[in-house]
Amino acid sequence: MNVGLQARPVRPGEDFSRVALTPQAVELLDLLWERHGPLMFHQSGGCCDGSAPMCYPAGEFLTSEADMLLGVFELPGRGELGFWMSQEQFAYWSHTHLSVDVVPGRGAGFSLEAPEGKRFLLRSEILNIP
Repeated sequence: MNVGLQARPVRPGEDFSRVALTPQAVELLDLLWERHGPLMFHQSGGCCDGSAPMCYPAGEFLTSEADMLLGVFELPGRGELGFWMSQEQFAYWSHTHLSVDVVPGRGAGFSLEAPEGKRFLLRSEILNIP
């Protein structure tokens, strides 16, 4: 997996990144930031396209106590972008490192990349943590 940018750890007691962006994701996020301003990701526990990471203008998707911040990216020349996940989904994926990638095609959700003919998706690998 070609990782372009690791998120800063934010979970208490953790000193490792749980989520990364591929160079293609960084490139697409730069374009989306130019058009929409500050951004955020949210990963729900839905099925089908609901299980893809969704990109929104920062603050447009309201997080709650049912969500957790997994990491924060420092996008060069832009600013911070948080990656949120539902706690229920994290219970299943707590042992994985996630990489946000980009593939051709359109998802069925409200994610900002849809008009670009691309969609974000997660790739995962097992974390080596005690």
